[in-house]
Parts: sequence; structure tokens; C-alpha cells
Amino acid sequence: MFKPVNRYIQIKLPDPPMAQTTSGIVLPADFKPTEERYGTATVISYATDVRFGPELSANSKIVIDKSMVEEITIDNERINVVLDNYIVGIIN
Repeated sequence: MFKPVNRYIQIKLPDPPMAQTTSGIVLPADFKPTEERYGTATVISYATDVRFGPELSANSKIVIDKSMVEEITIDNERINVVLDNYIVGIIN
């Protein structure tokens, strides 16, 4: 079981949308469309020293700076974390 510390928040990112094209143009396999800088995530757990901890709970929806998400692999399991500095808002 992973427990974040040092103001980190463990998050679950939404599944990426399936790439679809209606024009019939074939794109390279490594093509990535430009993404929005900000997006939503679901809180899984968070450090006790998160600055706005009383406002968070497991399954809270938050708005984050997606470029600051860090991915950690432990025992073949991917864990996404973000520092509380990069939380832009909490969705009620």
C-alpha cells in the first residue's frame, strides 16, 4: 500500500480518449495531439501535511496542472502523484 508524504497527493487520471479520425487520414502511431495544460483527477490518498487537507477526501475531484504529474512504478504498478502546489482547485 502506497502512502504519500511531503505534501504529495496520489491521484487517478481519467482514461485517455480513444483516438478517432473522421477524415480518413492515417496519422503516425507516435502522433500525439496537443493536450490541455489543466485537467481533472481523482484523489486516492494524500500526505497529512497537504496544505488544504481538511478540504480533501478520497474520491475528491481536483483540477491539476497535468504537466506536473509524476509517474512512479513500484512492483509493476503505476502510481501517479502530484505536489499540492499544482492543485488549482477542488470540484465539489
